[in-house]
Amino acid sequence: MDNKHMADEVKMSVKNLDLYYGQKQALKNINMDIHRNAITALIGPSGCGKSTFLKTLNRMNDLIDNVRITGQVTLDGEDIFDRNMDVTMLRKRVGMVFQQPNPFPMSVYDNIAYGPRVHGIKNKAKLDEIVEESLRGAAIWDEVKDNLKKSALRLSGGQQQRICIARALATKPEVILMDEPTSALDPISTTKIEDLMEELKRQYTVVVVTHNMQQAVRVSDYTAFFLVGDMVEYGETKELFTYPKDKRTEDYITGRFG
Repeated sequence: MDNKHMADEVKMSVKNLDLYYGQKQALKNINMDIHRNAITALIGPSGCGKSTFLKTLNRMNDLIDNVRITGQVTLDGEDIFDRNMDVTMLRKRVGMVFQQPNPFPMSVYDNIAYGPRVHGIKNKAKLDEIVEESLRGAAIWDEVKDNLKKSALRLSGGQQQRICIARALATKPEVILMDEPTSALDPISTTKIEDLMEELKRQYTVVVVTHNMQQAVRVSDYTAFFLVGDMVEYGETKELFTYPKDKRTEDYITGRFG
């Protein structure tokens, strides 16, 4: 089956990644391959480095003072820390959706058109097409198509989060990073976002931080378990949850701690 073959390809690769905030080491020697057209979940207790790791994948940590990173992260074989890597282009290719829905205080339409405009698309017909395509891609077109001029801030939390996903899709990314995208949402909105993630992986590579193990089991193909800056275990989700190789993984998933 071709799809399986596709999923075996590596989209991003992380080698010997260490990250320090000043003297404090927040990530210790992380090594993993992130597979194309698959969902990779990052699980583990709060404050163990999952979000820090996620933000390293599109260099969001560059924005924090006193951060030092060693090791290598590649996207399609290119080192993202290379001096010649255009960070704006990197963030266009590796989009991000945050924990709290954060639409811009502007219309639904302008939220989605924002990125493409920044990247030089001015043609109204082209923007209309991108806006519709992105909103459809985020499974929210039918709910907002008659109110594109209304402020995105007037939507419900679950709708706002799908607007943020549509905004990420609008710049045609290759990878979508999601930092606990459903933790601020109600169960119905959570289900919608999970269904959407399943759809997204057909076209994109998705990496999601989740504090909800059931969510990792439901949506992801691969899971990495983080504990105090270490990546303790990484593998196919079914395998990791059924036959964890490390005692610490087993303790975490059976609820003995965390």
